[in-house]
Amino acid sequence: MGYAFSSGTELLDLTDKHGTAISDITINYSAEQQNLAGLDILGEMQRRLQVIREAIDLGMQHAERSASGLSGGDAQRLTAYAPDVPLLGQPVKQAITYSFAIMEHNARFGRIVAFPTAGSAGTVPGCLLAAAEALGKDDAALVRAMFTSAGIGMIIGNNAMLAGATGGCQAEVGSASAMAAAALTELRGGSPDQCFQAAAIALKGLLGLVCDPIGGLVEAPCVKRNATAIANAFMASDLALAGIVSNVPFDEVVEAMRNIGRSMPASLRETAKGGLAATETGKRVWCAVMGDES
Repeated sequence: MGYAFSSGTELLDLTDKHGTAISDITINYSAEQQNLAGLDILGEMQRRLQVIREAIDLGMQHAERSASGLSGGDAQRLTAYAPDVPLLGQPVKQAITYSFAIMEHNARFGRIVAFPTAGSAGTVPGCLLAAAEALGKDDAALVRAMFTSAGIGMIIGNNAMLAGATGGCQAEVGSASAMAAAALTELRGGSPDQCFQAAAIALKGLLGLVCDPIGGLVEAPCVKRNATAIANAFMASDLALAGIVSNVPFDEVVEAMRNIGRSMPASLRETAKGGLAATETGKRVWCAVMGDES
């Protein structure tokens, strides 16, 4: 296939060869894989964007707690929070608000887009929708940025992992943060190389993060870890656009994540047997949710 890639190096080479952006390569590759026209592929992503917006709207409308009581209402609380000087800045605050809305909607069994997973579904959409609003970007630019993030996610998924069960939360929110950082960078006019620098910086910042869901549910600490991933993604994009580079190339960072994930004990890979899940609070939640102490 003319646009096939399996690594960051290969994708970057394709952008050089065709003189185009990461999003263009990913769009063309997806069209080749699915035997669809480019416009059809763009339409499919536009439909996913609509699902994301619906999840945010519904998440913002409802403040009730989830069935477990672990999440709910924080998107509305953050919206109401209006300090004179928001130190994170309005776009980051808005991105986290959107992220909470998505994650809280998911906890109430609503429909979301796994981006790349349910546990990290708020990071990329939150970043991109808030940034698009701040920058005055339209849906066409948003959809392209989503394809940029998808290209990064494909590389991570093919060479490492995206599931907390196999690689810890670094594989979920770490990957999502890298995907968001690259997409933000392209959305802001960055070069393909700067996108990969941003992705590498973002992923490095979350290496080793464990997956320890309290009560075995995708709520705590998952919801708030999406907020961490968002702040990390904005930071990484700013660094890359400032000309700061990662000392370790993106592909090698992905390899390191894979090796770290493989070396993690099972207790720290989504089994709810270690980390925060093993605290006294975590054990109480487990008993309340599961009805036993096993």
